[in-house]
Amino acid sequence: MSSRMHLALLAGAPFLCFAIAQAAANEAGFVSEHTIIHPDQAETRPLFAPVRTASTQRSNLGGGFIEFLFGDRQGQGGRYQQPAHESQPSYQGQRMLVMPWGPQQGMSPQYGPQYLGEPAHPAFDPRYEKQIVEYHGKESPGTIVVDTPNKFLYLVQGNGTAMRYGIGVGRPGFTWSGVKQISAKREWPDWTPPAEMLARRPDLPRHMEGGPENPLGARAMYLGSSLYRIHGSNEPWTIGTNVSSGCIRMRNEDVIDLYGRVNVGTRVVVI
Repeated sequence: MSSRMHLALLAGAPFLCFAIAQAAANEAGFVSEHTIIHPDQAETRPLFAPVRTASTQRSNLGGGFIEFLFGDRQGQGGRYQQPAHESQPSYQGQRMLVMPWGPQQGMSPQYGPQYLGEPAHPAFDPRYEKQIVEYHGKESPGTIVVDTPNKFLYLVQGNGTAMRYGIGVGRPGFTWSGVKQISAKREWPDWTPPAEMLARRPDLPRHMEGGPENPLGARAMYLGSSLYRIHGSNEPWTIGTNVSSGCIRMRNEDVIDLYGRVNVGTRVVVI
């Protein structure tokens, strides 16, 4: 090798060493540097941000700048190509999913389970709980008295007392008054809406088997030959309201209790 070529290689050696060191530093920084930005700063960090990692499979040349100079990548126009597994996915035009709370905060109440299901119904009003009260009316023991305006049903007992239950009654235009007798009793009754109701509500089923989903609830006591009943309900939040088409509805636990205390032929006074 000529002395001129030796001099050229010696002159270029410092530059080559510096370039190799710089490439190694850049490649190390590419792997280790991460910037974390909290949502309360000017920028937002996606919930599932991609992570860039170094390749685990390297050629014998060590990769980086050395491989750029002497490896097969020179056959690609002398340009270093980043491996596919290291490439940064493009999020342009995609919606970022950003955490709506800070790193030390819990889940916001607006995302709680109460917002995922059906709307919550009002709680049962404790005023309508079953209880023994004084009774000074004229009806004899064993009589049922339905106080429609105040939404209470009384089962008259001896010694000036009555068992009082909360009830739901007819909507405006569907209330009634009179004297009936219990003509039949049914446990978990079927429900066949009458023609008058189907005319108003053609969406109702023509027949429904008894069970927890049945609007007549756990028990029913039929009043004479009328379409009216004292029955249970799978909607206890409606007790104390004007809600029915004339029937007298009770909570299921209350109608079961009343059902066991009265017989067919019991007098029912509706006021």
